[in-house]
Amino acid sequence: MKKILVHICCAPDALYVMSLLAESYQVSGYFFNPNIHPREEYRLRLSETRKVARRLGFELIVESSDEKRWFALTEKYKREPEKGIRCDICYAVRLERTARAAAEHGFDGFTTVMSLSPWKKAAVMNRMGKMFGARYDVEFLEADFKKKDGFRKSVQMSRDMGLYRQNYCGCIYSLRSSKEKD
Repeated sequence: MKKILVHICCAPDALYVMSLLAESYQVSGYFFNPNIHPREEYRLRLSETRKVARRLGFELIVESSDEKRWFALTEKYKREPEKGIRCDICYAVRLERTARAAAEHGFDGFTTVMSLSPWKKAAVMNRMGKMFGARYDVEFLEADFKKKDGFRKSVQMSRDMGLYRQNYCGCIYSLRSSKEKD
């Protein structure tokens, strides 16, 4: 069975995607999310992801966040709407780091749970994943996990497990935008 490193942004997405991938791969999780703010939100999402890792029995690698670099790259796009250039930069930061970690730790491939979200652009992530996979000589598993009712299934699974479900992507700009809509 091929070993795959899966970038995880949150527990609800991980629960569904890791369960699905474990049918065909030896999966390990990778939590690298310099975008998640405030710090309490980051800690909560990490804690919930650790619960999922224990429940499903996969290794979880936690990479320290590089918030300064993330802010430096995204700050000038803070007024962009969701699914704008800022989000593309954020995908790239996380996918690049996951590809590098997959290569360094001897994985056969890597992917991300982010394509499960209806607010994320799977086609953009897949192009980036292939590019970073080529750069680090590790295969990228292209996916759009929201297909075949994936998002709905993840919502139900996370409710059944009693997981915290966030109401914004994680970044400070998205948080501000969600508060303005309330």
